[in-house]
Amino acid sequence: MGKQMTEMLKGTLEGIILAILSLQPAYGYEITARLREQGFSDIAEGTVYALLVRIEQRGLVGVEKIPSEKGPPRKVYSLNAQGQEYLEEFWRTWNFLAEQLGQLHEGGK
Repeated sequence: MGKQMTEMLKGTLEGIILAILSLQPAYGYEITARLREQGFSDIAEGTVYALLVRIEQRGLVGVEKIPSEKGPPRKVYSLNAQGQEYLEEFWRTWNFLAEQLGQLHEGGK
């Protein structure tokens, strides 16, 4: 992944993770795996976990600890009502930006 892609992802990865959680609850490794399935192969697990801590602190997700067969309990994250509102705002903003950038790309038509 190039430097430009990395910089663009910094501003959108939080919304992408919330979008993944809107489909179904997941723990950190599952989220990282889904990102990789979507082509975001260079995103480090540490980046995902740091974002999960941040969105948990901001009250955008619910967290349930589920016993694990190996090691400590897993934290399973699910999108809550506040997170859903934030995600809807993220998509509105994304759509606006995509439309404006599309117009610029087409020569301002």
